[in-house]
Amino acid sequence: MTIDAKFPAPKLPQIRRSADSDFFNRWARLFPSLFIIGFFMLAPILVVGTYSFLEADPYGGVRPNYSSAAYAQLVFEENLDGSWGFNPSYVKILWRSILIAGISTALCLIVGFPVAYYMARQPVDKRNFLVLLITIPFWTNLLIRTYCWILILRDTGLVNNSLISAGILDAPFKMLYTNGAILLGLVYTFVPFMILPIYASVERLDLRLLEAGHDLYATRWQVMREIILPLAKPGIIAGSILVFIPCIGAFIAPDLLGGSKKLMIGSLIQLQFSSSRNWPFGAAVTLVLLAFVLIVLMIYAMKSSGKKDLEAA
Repeated sequence: MTIDAKFPAPKLPQIRRSADSDFFNRWARLFPSLFIIGFFMLAPILVVGTYSFLEADPYGGVRPNYSSAAYAQLVFEENLDGSWGFNPSYVKILWRSILIAGISTALCLIVGFPVAYYMARQPVDKRNFLVLLITIPFWTNLLIRTYCWILILRDTGLVNNSLISAGILDAPFKMLYTNGAILLGLVYTFVPFMILPIYASVERLDLRLLEAGHDLYATRWQVMREIILPLAKPGIIAGSILVFIPCIGAFIAPDLLGGSKKLMIGSLIQLQFSSSRNWPFGAAVTLVLLAFVLIVLMIYAMKSSGKKDLEAA
C-alpha cells in the first residue's frame, strides 16, 4: 500500500466552501444592523451634507444650485457694497456652546459622582430602588420639565416669592434668561446620564481593596484618589461623553431658560430651519458641530489606544 493511500490529501474545496459559507452567514446576520445604521444615520448625514452645498430658497428649502455661501457665512458676512468681512458672531456662539457644555459636564460630575458612589454602597435591594428614582424624571416630557423651571425661576416665581416673603429680598432677583439658568437646566436634564455609568463602574468595585487601603493607614482622600477614582474612570469618561455631546447640541433649555440673548449652537440650528428658512446654513452648522464631536471622540480613542499599547509593551 502506498503512502498516499494511507494518508489521503485533505479535501481543500470542501474546506473552502465551508469558509465561504461561514463568511456569508456572518454578513447575512449583520445585514439588518448595517442597513438600519446606514438608513437611519448615514443617509440623513448625506442629505444634510448635500443641503449645505446648495443655494437657500428665501421661502424655505433649497434650490438645486451649488453654493458654498453657507460655510462662508460661518465666519464672514456680506457687506452692502458686495465685499465680505469677518463676522465673529457664530464663532462666539460655538465657543459659548463648548464652554457651557464643559461647565455643565463638570457640574454633573461633581453632583453625580457622590450620588453614584452612595448608590453603589447600598444593599442590593435598595440599589434597584435608587436606580428607579434616578430614572423617574425620564417619565415626564423634557419640554414640560423645562417649563416648570420657568415657573420656579421667573421674577414672580416660587424662589423669588419665597425669598421676598421671608424678607431676604426686597425686589426680585434676576435668575431667568441667564447663563446660570441654562446651566441649571442642562445639569438637571443630563445628570442622570452621568450617575448611571459611574454607578455601573463603582458597583463592581472590590471592597477588599478599600479595606486594604485603610489597613495601610491611607486616609479617605488617598483611598478615593488612589483606588476609587482610577477604578471608576471608565464610568466617569462614559458619563462625561454622554453629557457633553448632548449639552453642545441642546436647544430646549437654552431657548426657554436662556432666551434669545443666550443663543447656543443647537438653538442656532433650530432657528435656521424654523424661522430664518436658511436650510443650507443650518445644515452647514450641523456638519461643523458633528465634525467637532467626531474629532474630540477620535482624539480620545487615539489616546486610549496609545495608553493600552504602552501598557502592553
